[in-house]
Amino acid sequence: MTRQTHQTPQARQRHTPLTGILVPLVTPFAADGRVAVDALADLAHSVLDAGATGLVALGTTAEAATLDPDERTTVIDVCARVCAERDAVLVIGAGGNDTRASDRALADLAHRPGAAAALVPVPYFSRPSQAGVLAHFTHLAKAAPLPLIVYHVPYRTGRPLDAATLRALGRLPGVVGVKLAQGGIDGETMDLLGDLPADFAVLVGDDPFLSPLLALGASGGVLASAHVATGRFVELTAAWRRGDLDRARPLGHALARLAAALFREPNPTVIKGVLHAQGRIPTPNVRLPLLPAGPEAVDEAQKVLADL
Repeated sequence: MTRQTHQTPQARQRHTPLTGILVPLVTPFAADGRVAVDALADLAHSVLDAGATGLVALGTTAEAATLDPDERTTVIDVCARVCAERDAVLVIGAGGNDTRASDRALADLAHRPGAAAALVPVPYFSRPSQAGVLAHFTHLAKAAPLPLIVYHVPYRTGRPLDAATLRALGRLPGVVGVKLAQGGIDGETMDLLGDLPADFAVLVGDDPFLSPLLALGASGGVLASAHVATGRFVELTAAWRRGDLDRARPLGHALARLAAALFREPNPTVIKGVLHAQGRIPTPNVRLPLLPAGPEAVDEAQKVLADL
């Protein structure tokens, strides 16, 4: 595929609004270990019913690294069908730390014209330089059939990026946003949000920091915590958008407490425990090397959720 072939789809899809709450869906497993397809579809509908803008298929929360190719296809198919039925935004996780393999993974999404973007991580483990990260995404964006969202999560990748590099990424044709999960709000975050490239969306990826980052200009969030209390997360984004500080501040604090409880053990173990307790997925099971969350963590999260 040539760059010219994909300029038109990228240009058209670049204007798909990346705002509000996108939920990176867990992958529910049946008791026999298979993907619980009906539960996945029901979960997708339920978060959209509660006001989520769209879904992320095959994010970290989906345990995508543990899914085989057929299972990954199944997850994408279910999410794509639900988003098409509901006119919702679909983002698909793809790519890794090998540029050539990432190129191939993105090319495989060419038959997904309904998807708004691909969520692509900063190369992990190999820890390229800032210039190497920029070269990686420059190469991918030239031929990718979908616009790209850079997934910046340095505590997983080992590669922090400064604001200048993130702005350079945001100016690349075909790069439409960043999922920002830096583990806090630092000077680079402030620098980036103070001078964003045109049409470049900042989506919050660290759930406890949603409220302050919305106040600073983020356009929305990709939030695992929004599996539960979806409507409250939607309400928080709306409150900041209309400048309702009296509602946004206390709600933001409450949702930060919920997010902390849901991340007490490795994601998505507590979230799956809560969803199972609510009867929304058939088991709380995760795949090794993850282990199911302990009952104390699940009980604590349910208690915080009840307080909302």
